[in-house]
Amino acid sequence: MYVAESRSSKAPVAPAPRPGRRAAAVPGTVLALGTVSLVTDISSEMVSAVLPLYLLTGLGLSPLGFGLLDGIQNGFSALVRLAGGHLADRRGADGASRHKAVAVVGYGLSALCKPLLLLVHTVPLIGAVLAVDRTGKGLRTAPRDAMISLATEPEHRGRAFGVHRAMDTAGALIGPLAAFLVLRLAGGPLLADGGERHGYDAVFTVSACVAVLGVLVLLLFVPNRQPGDAEPATAPRLRDGLALLRLPGLRRLALCAVLLGLTTVSDSFLYLLVQRRLGLSTDLFPLLPLGTAAAFLLLAVPLGALADRIGRRRLFLAGHGALLLAYGLLLSPLGGLPTAVCVLALHGAFYASTDGVLAAAAADAVPAEQRGAGLALVGTGQALARFGCSLAFGALWSAVGGTTALGWSAAALAGGVLAAAFVLREAPGADAGPATGESAPAPDPRSPAPAPDPRGPAPAAGRDSAPVRDSDSEVPS
Repeated sequence: MYVAESRSSKAPVAPAPRPGRRAAAVPGTVLALGTVSLVTDISSEMVSAVLPLYLLTGLGLSPLGFGLLDGIQNGFSALVRLAGGHLADRRGADGASRHKAVAVVGYGLSALCKPLLLLVHTVPLIGAVLAVDRTGKGLRTAPRDAMISLATEPEHRGRAFGVHRAMDTAGALIGPLAAFLVLRLAGGPLLADGGERHGYDAVFTVSACVAVLGVLVLLLFVPNRQPGDAEPATAPRLRDGLALLRLPGLRRLALCAVLLGLTTVSDSFLYLLVQRRLGLSTDLFPLLPLGTAAAFLLLAVPLGALADRIGRRRLFLAGHGALLLAYGLLLSPLGGLPTAVCVLALHGAFYASTDGVLAAAAADAVPAEQRGAGLALVGTGQALARFGCSLAFGALWSAVGGTTALGWSAAALAGGVLAAAFVLREAPGADAGPATGESAPAPDPRSPAPAPDPRGPAPAAGRDSAPVRDSDSEVPS
């Protein structure tokens, strides 16, 4: 039995706020999901921190084999994200959506893969385990973000996604440090000449235990039912999810996510450029991702709240402007550790301004009953575009060098930001629903017209009853 499960099919997820009290900007469901992501990211980053060393020095894998596995790890989840969003939107006989059930399967698959790394020692088997792990990530991402958006009032979604991403990033900071401590306590890593492998075994074992803890938190503390779960059983088709691109707001966001994703250099290439262009010691290379994560952690919540005030589309574009500044610093004659700190801070600000903010903006453009599919559409397009950018940037680096490739990428990103600003340009309220910023469903022509009110027209709404203004419907500057 789930602790958070409602016994009645009509029971609400959370009690209504008392009269005169405002609803919490960050509901308990968001904090519970943030805890799940924090714990799961500790587990995942423990493995990610030692996996390159394990594969190259522990198993003696060739760079080509490592490149293949890295491509599986980074690109496979995008292929199943649409399926995860589609399955999550299906409702049972009691009207409850499948968001939590699909998320549990996704987190469970990833948890299962951690102990399997203790048993596999060849490239095909390791690739299969990583593919299953990425399948779990792809399945859980859209339903998790859908639960965050459904549990939060529209005017607070930017803050809610910022809190979740900050908690997630805290796990990304703790994970590598935990792996380092486990390796030290276990006696160090395995070398390619056949030394003891107990250091890696210890990391994989601890990671598996932490991953199971994350699944338990999801089962026990995240409610099964979401606000609005009162509709009859439905079985949406996959093409119904693709048809969401007919919604102008979602179509514009998806187009801009793909366009800008095609010009976003992957983190691995960026860190290599920081180390080489700025003349940093190779000993500092493992710490570069922690710099980005620290900036992301500090800025996710305040920038999410800022997005709620000035507009999520505006901040999404501004975040790519921060990334363009980071590219400019790397291309400048400046060097040394201070420049590296500025680049990593801008890189973290880019993620804080775009990751959760894009999900919040997409949630505003999609009906609640298809929230998972809509978020999956945008996320899949962005992930595939970034994967394509990684392949293209790698080919450019090999052909013309890293600096020239970055210069071309910076020029493409500048053009992409201008094009995205034009695409997102719209009249105020073009895609907003009457009071929530969500897409309003089309009226059913078979429904009878409402009877006129014999008391006459209703008086104009006062200040307290005015509908919520969706700041994302403003024209981005």
